[in-house]
Amino acid sequence: MAGVLVGALLLGGLSDRFGRKAMLMWSYLLLGVTGTCTAFSPNYATYCVLRFATGMALSGFGLSVACLVVEWIPTAYRAITVAMTGFTYTLGQILLAGVAYAVPHWRWLQLSVSAPFFFFLLYSWWLAESARWLVLSGRAEQAVKVLRRVARINGKEEEGEKITAEVLKANMHKELATMKASYSVSDLVRTPAIRRIFLCLSIARFSISFSYYGLAMDLQNFGVSIYLIQVIFGAVDFPAKALVTISLSYIGRRVTLVVSLVCAGCVIITNIFVSTELQTVRTALAVIGKGCLSASFNCVFLFTTELYPTPIRQTGLGFGSTMARVGGIVAPLVKMMDEYYPFLPPVVYGAAPVASAVAASFLPETLNMSLPDTIEEVESRFQAKRTEKDLKEKIPLQDKAQPKEA
Repeated sequence: MAGVLVGALLLGGLSDRFGRKAMLMWSYLLLGVTGTCTAFSPNYATYCVLRFATGMALSGFGLSVACLVVEWIPTAYRAITVAMTGFTYTLGQILLAGVAYAVPHWRWLQLSVSAPFFFFLLYSWWLAESARWLVLSGRAEQAVKVLRRVARINGKEEEGEKITAEVLKANMHKELATMKASYSVSDLVRTPAIRRIFLCLSIARFSISFSYYGLAMDLQNFGVSIYLIQVIFGAVDFPAKALVTISLSYIGRRVTLVVSLVCAGCVIITNIFVSTELQTVRTALAVIGKGCLSASFNCVFLFTTELYPTPIRQTGLGFGSTMARVGGIVAPLVKMMDEYYPFLPPVVYGAAPVASAVAASFLPETLNMSLPDTIEEVESRFQAKRTEKDLKEKIPLQDKAQPKEA
């Protein structure tokens, strides 16, 4: 967890500077090398150092994938694509239970889940860098080559040949005109709209991870085989993520996130009042809570990429991931309180998502909106919404003030 936290702080900015694909490939290599070396650790200190490095690489991988997905996928298909990505994560959870059961020795298990990353590194050469990032980084010619290649793969070679550097620059002249030479972490809190987004998303990411790992660490106390409960906890993600995908596409990001967080918190708190003898009921409630948290994660993942503009999108994702790791680190400490007050950890794990739902309600909606390319664009959208809201509030008052006609 500490490695993922540090990786989120360091690698998010590096990806904005050096590119999504470069960071993804570097992360694949580091995951393969550190994971394999972990399997042959001679002592515990070496094991911890290697796991820390693996956590850093995992951050780089997750952040790069997130940006590549949203910067390549059209707006209309973004929610379903993020959902499909989430389903592969769920499938990995389920497969892990089977692999762990078949390979009980931890060294061989570690090697089994690390070696495939070398294969992923090989095929990642085929992936395309984000054309949006290339243009905003002053590499329009390279972006043209990438777009023509993608057009050729999609059977649109004739349309691809019409793309030129001049065409790209003309279509993105506003974004290029307002681009700064460099961006820093301070840009996440420098302007009011971005600052609100940063604070609300940080609270949401912290609470989701905090409650998620609070449930995950309690698997062995449900009276069910730890391998079976791992499969059940993974399988619940399929219906949960399917429902949240529909809601994201038709109802909106903000409402979906708020509802899923409130449901998760209420279910976790409800489990306090269920007798420990009713293990089936307690397990079912925990599984529902975990499903709601997984749905919240899918939602906040998509929401984050759509709220931040291109130059600081990776940095924003990185700090969101940092807050999630802080939640994961704090979760075991709260769990230890059950030695003194058994009811207290579930209360805290349940209250956190409900509190973050309040914060999430202050986020702007992004349903069917194009990705923002500059900080100024986000600020102008925020100002436009505030103006529209002010007008709606003033119009009724003006109507009342006008005298009625005879």
